[in-house]
Amino acid sequence: MVVSGTRPSDADTDGEDADGVDADGVDADGVDADGEDPEDTLDLHLPPEFLALRAMEDAADTAVPLAHGDLRDPVTDGDLRDPVTDGDRRDQVTDGGLRDRLTGGDLLDHLADWGPAATAAGEFRLLPVRLDRDLPLISRWMNDPAVAAFWELAGPAEVTEAHLAAQLGGDGRSVPCLGVLDGTPMSYWELYRADLDPLARHYPARLHDTGIHLLLGGVADRGRGLGGTLLRAVADLVLDRRPACTRVVAEPDVRNVPSLAAFLAAGFRYSAEVDLPGKRAALMVRDRSLRHLM
Repeated sequence: MVVSGTRPSDADTDGEDADGVDADGVDADGVDADGEDPEDTLDLHLPPEFLALRAMEDAADTAVPLAHGDLRDPVTDGDLRDPVTDGDRRDQVTDGGLRDRLTGGDLLDHLADWGPAATAAGEFRLLPVRLDRDLPLISRWMNDPAVAAFWELAGPAEVTEAHLAAQLGGDGRSVPCLGVLDGTPMSYWELYRADLDPLARHYPARLHDTGIHLLLGGVADRGRGLGGTLLRAVADLVLDRRPACTRVVAEPDVRNVPSLAAFLAAGFRYSAEVDLPGKRAALMVRDRSLRHLM
């Protein structure tokens, strides 16, 4: 089994929204099933904290609002809100280190300090990647044909190195990690702030939504339910260590049936399908409010 999601480098950069209809019958052009524009009847305002963090993606106010079709959350049926003006957004970002006040200076709440999780398969922990130590192993995994089909990082080690370096040299919104089971590195993970990612243009994102990408490195670890076990453990780690996060999300390719099965086994729900650059993705969501029920 290979469990994987869209690489951050595959994220949308052209500002186009996903096609399709959301849970309330609103299509990507902002027209509902009755042919009416929902903005005629909703007074929408995005929370200032959400806008401020989204705007940090570019200090020159290049943050892009959510798609008009993504007006309501499928779990709470709660209205999302309109963006403030560009001037307001700039003021919120630059006013006295707002990001540090909102996040404590770390966008993923010090992932390196999260510690291990006990699972039925053994003790599991996430270990942030170090290029000098981990590049050969991760590059070898990326050249496995079953992995390369979804991650598209096959080739010399420099290809994987560039992918990892882009995250390691960033602001901490995406952290690449080795998954270590009973002391043995056996999987590769990326935990990222989905609300600060271009993915947020394609679904009704909430502040602090946390995304997951995963691959299982060894063939012997695939096809025996290990992916679901580890996904549940990591989602629980996120919810335990990130109290402001109410949802863990993922967007595996709809063609990756083993991946979808692993997420479902881990307590994620199949929320929607969205068109992302290069693939049609299943939006998988694990909710804090439902974590003990699924």
